[in-house]
Amino acid sequence: MSTKKMSRVLAVAATALAIGAGAAYAAQPAEQAHGGPGGWHGHFMKELTQLHDRLKLNADQEKLWQNALDTMKQNREAMRANHKQVQDQFKAAQQQPILDLNAMAATHQQIEQKDAQLRQQTTDAWLKFYNGLNDQQKTTVSTALKQRFARMEQRHEKMRERWEHHKGAASAPAANQ
Repeated sequence: MSTKKMSRVLAVAATALAIGAGAAYAAQPAEQAHGGPGGWHGHFMKELTQLHDRLKLNADQEKLWQNALDTMKQNREAMRANHKQVQDQFKAAQQQPILDLNAMAATHQQIEQKDAQLRQQTTDAWLKFYNGLNDQQKTTVSTALKQRFARMEQRHEKMRERWEHHKGAASAPAANQ
């Protein structure tokens, strides 16, 4: 594979991962996405706004940006509604003496399929936007994504360290006995 083609594949993969983060954001229930005043939702939207401002989009690119943003927001709401449907079904099922696990599993699978379609629509809209950018704009997006990936990795590392510390502390009393 040529270096140019490899770069293109990596760029698309990185974009897809970032878009996946947007889709993951879209799938989160509001209480998790917000995480308090401003929270994750506010921070994510602020990052998107800052990126938008740096890109200096032309009219066609702006339409693609707005379409991707609207698609992401609409699909987030649809996914939240899907998850509420599952919660409502679970609450109703708890009132029955015998759970219908087959029906619950079927509903869960249907919701997963709907959510997968919504995530793909969101990804497709962001890729269409990305593909409409010039090389300088793609570099700006790539830099922002790399910074975001680095922050995500730092958070992941901190969580892993806390988990290891917690796990070590929990097993220490057992070792002393």
